[in-house]
Amino acid sequence: MKTSQIEPFFAVLKAANPQPASELEYSNVFELLAAVLLSAQATDAGVNKATRHLFAVANTPARMHALGVEAITQYIKSIGLYRNKARNLHETSRILVEQHDGAVPRTREALEALPGVGRKTANVVLNVAFGEPTMAVDTHVFRVSNRTGLAPGETPLEVELKLLERVPTAYLPDAHHWLILHGRYVCLARRPLCEECAVAHFCDSRPLFIGKPPRQREALADA
Repeated sequence: MKTSQIEPFFAVLKAANPQPASELEYSNVFELLAAVLLSAQATDAGVNKATRHLFAVANTPARMHALGVEAITQYIKSIGLYRNKARNLHETSRILVEQHDGAVPRTREALEALPGVGRKTANVVLNVAFGEPTMAVDTHVFRVSNRTGLAPGETPLEVELKLLERVPTAYLPDAHHWLILHGRYVCLARRPLCEECAVAHFCDSRPLFIGKPPRQREALADA
């Protein structure tokens, strides 16, 4: 994607969805942190189904820690890797209570020191909760960035750094939401919906996919 195409690319995405938001359900910063921690290798819908019941009884670090690992496990057992996530959430809650007065820290260093919280999760919290212009690179953002040519890279970190460099400042606060949603509903991994894509004319891969039948498009996507 040419540099001159990046601003109009995001302008189109913004026009279609002026105020994009996470599809995870939460009502405070701790719930956001917990939901993102639980979302690794799980769908947002699956996480929301579990956290509706979990957050009803434990929506603060103190309450989550008091709930205990086994009880947390029972609430989230429908989510992948639930045992490890339950331990991480319980320990993270303890650290928040003991080291941060029950508040979610506002620095990357402190967030990434929490069990189960990696760079992507920290970026989501910093961006969504605290308004920092960070770029959380999940599988959708990674795919869209590479496929469109917006920010090609071999690793999530490489893609993240290129996005921070290439995305216009005005679009940075919401950019990762637009890219996630575009990857989730339009630029699909197996069968990208190029004919329905409002930004297809900016995409480096458009000549490969546009007009191809589903099976052929799927083979190209997997190549």
